[in-house]
Amino acid sequence: MLNSYITNFTNPSTFILLGIPGLEGAHVWISIPFCAMYSIAILGNFTILFIVKLEPTLHVPMYNFLCMLAVTDLVLSTSIVPKTLSIFWFNSREIDFSACLTQLYFIHCFAGIESGIFVAMAFDRYVAICHPLRHSTILTNPVVAKIGLAMVLRGIIVILPTPFLARQWPYCRTNIIPHTHCEYMAVLKLACADIRVGSYYGLSVIFLVTGLDMLFIALSYTQILRAVFSLPTKSTRLKTFGTCSSHLCVILASYIPALFSYLTLRFGQNVPLHFHVLMANVYLLVPPMLNPIIYGVRTRQIRDRLLRLFPHKGT
Repeated sequence: MLNSYITNFTNPSTFILLGIPGLEGAHVWISIPFCAMYSIAILGNFTILFIVKLEPTLHVPMYNFLCMLAVTDLVLSTSIVPKTLSIFWFNSREIDFSACLTQLYFIHCFAGIESGIFVAMAFDRYVAICHPLRHSTILTNPVVAKIGLAMVLRGIIVILPTPFLARQWPYCRTNIIPHTHCEYMAVLKLACADIRVGSYYGLSVIFLVTGLDMLFIALSYTQILRAVFSLPTKSTRLKTFGTCSSHLCVILASYIPALFSYLTLRFGQNVPLHFHVLMANVYLLVPPMLNPIIYGVRTRQIRDRLLRLFPHKGT
């Protein structure tokens, strides 16, 4: 099957996405959780956007950042799942070279934007807990908009070189990508040229963007914990830190699978290829599904507003 796709050329007009190598026979069954996760992500994130727009009391920085996260998750999951499901259901493996680079760019761009929004949300929690009296004057609507714009521009600019780097290399051995989507390193490995610049750039983005984001989040929570432990009673401490619980959950849901996927890719030489591909999908698809669930369950204002949309009988 693979040999039918192998060609000799300088640059391909299309790439072939294999889906999950080694598990082709189970693609239809694997599509069920993929479709379920995507459906929940779409429904959940649109629900968050609808409720925040509908409820004036939620027009505050924390929920403005949550809306930015919801939009980012919608774009991120939609950049991956429709093509993946077309592979699973219709065996539609071909993807145009330009479309592949566009997908590559959108995936990594919005993953970077999502990481930046986590930093913005951590800063919001820091100001709310450490400087509560100044929260409304520090995080005004224009400031929130500027922070959101900065995160978007950072994602756009930092990832912009990747498709141009990928476009300039010759691909002369095969156009087969053993993946469900056009992942940056998977595309780079097909090039028959020196790809060290592209590889080093990819690593620098991971360490400088994600690494710095995690550092800023850690610094924010260090200051938050200092402020929380200075409070007089245990109940006050728990209540105050409880306002950060949803944010901490979405950070863990995003960074832990991403870190695990990165470590298995870099150091798990004996790990089967299908496991690498599955983990790469998990860290991109699970957070968009979980984020609205976490905020919907753990945030009383959102939960109450959602329940009011469905009035009980007899009321």
